[in-house]
Amino acid sequence: MTKRILMVDDDEDICKLVQIALEKFAGWTTIVAESGQEGLFIAKTQPLDAILLDVSMPDIDGVQLFTQLQADATTCSIPVILLTAKILPSDRQRFAQISVAGVITKPFNPLTIWTQIAAILGW
Repeated sequence: MTKRILMVDDDEDICKLVQIALEKFAGWTTIVAESGQEGLFIAKTQPLDAILLDVSMPDIDGVQLFTQLQADATTCSIPVILLTAKILPSDRQRFAQISVAGVITKPFNPLTIWTQIAAILGW
């Protein structure tokens, strides 16, 4: 069965790049949300296998959105991987405390991002 991934990032170019990479190289269905609010709506209304979530977004940042996803019975079991350009030691500690499935740093290699996701999620 094809995996269904939600990509939540306010950068349209990154969304397109990730969508093309995941669909072409992994064969996964990729749904794009360009805001935290849109991502939250999609997560609550569509079946998903995982969420790739940008940390820095203008409406709701990735950590706030992750907290909302965890608080909702319909979305709390969806694994979340954070995408971030900033990764200081304090950030790693903070991300570990909130129990995300993993973190992928930007810039990432679009040819291999699907293998990083698969490794993090054990697919």
